[in-house]
Amino acid sequence: MKILSLESSCDETAAAVIEDGRKICSNVVNTQVAEHGLYGGVVPEIASRRHTENIVGVTEKALADAGVTLGDIDAVAVTAAPGLIGALLVGVSFAKGLSFAAGKPLIPVHHLRSHIAANYLAHPELEPPFLCLVVSGGHSHIVSVDGYTQFRILGRTRDDAAGEAFDKAARAMGLPYPGGVSLDQEAAKGDPKAFRLPKPHVEGCPLDMSFSGLKTAVVNLLHNAEQRGETVSIPDLCASYQNAVCHALVDRLMMAAEEGGYRTIVAAGGVSANSGLRALLDRECKRRHLRLFVPPLSLCGDNGAMVGSQAYYEALAGHFAGLDLNAAPSMAIDDEF
Repeated sequence: MKILSLESSCDETAAAVIEDGRKICSNVVNTQVAEHGLYGGVVPEIASRRHTENIVGVTEKALADAGVTLGDIDAVAVTAAPGLIGALLVGVSFAKGLSFAAGKPLIPVHHLRSHIAANYLAHPELEPPFLCLVVSGGHSHIVSVDGYTQFRILGRTRDDAAGEAFDKAARAMGLPYPGGVSLDQEAAKGDPKAFRLPKPHVEGCPLDMSFSGLKTAVVNLLHNAEQRGETVSIPDLCASYQNAVCHALVDRLMMAAEEGGYRTIVAAGGVSANSGLRALLDRECKRRHLRLFVPPLSLCGDNGAMVGSQAYYEALAGHFAGLDLNAAPSMAIDDEF
């Protein structure tokens, strides 16, 4: 089954052709990072406009790169939730038009399910069940993946997501956009034990996370140093902060693995590209003799290939949509369209 898949949930306009959920025939991404960098973050209205301008081009290139026409495609898939509502609507509307014009089935896909599915493209041997850490700019979840379309949320952030926490701290430190990437680069030059930062926890919910207090601690540290005329080592602060965030994620993930008896661990989402997180996951999984799967850096960010991979399994489960499909800015990973 060949699926043409579209992604426009944030600031990447992407299209791909995926065969049987595991083979990438093409994968085209048009990023808006440079433009949004002028404003220090994603501007939703600009993102939506750029998606409108770019979606035809990336779709045509995805079909051309795969050596197929729309007539050769078996279904059209699209990210329908969650994300920026204006951005999502561009992809959903375009996908519905393609589906109707070509007479192809329409498959709605959840964005976080897609991030998990990126691992199926990179690791042919990976199959559910497994435990997954889903970490991105807007989401931080510990998810039990019981089947290709069966998910249970075991833990989640109560406030900021890990990616958001990285970006906000980076901005406070004066690092360039995208903040998470810049912070990771600076952290490689610093001492992770230079600063003692709080270890937040959620009373009564040991698998849940909270990052707003950790972010605030960094902001206060910087402000206090400025008022005293002191200089803060940005590499050391980045390394200490990254270490704190990564431990908050991995410590809870390992707790969930031990409680649930999981032997296979997966990471997914944009923050899974963070070098500190990947190193800590590798170390802790080796120490416990757990199998670890992480996507290659090329599939950590938003892309159409991951959408096509998950769409294949949604299609096998009979999860199709009609032309009344609407985009949803917020939707739990265990909900159905």
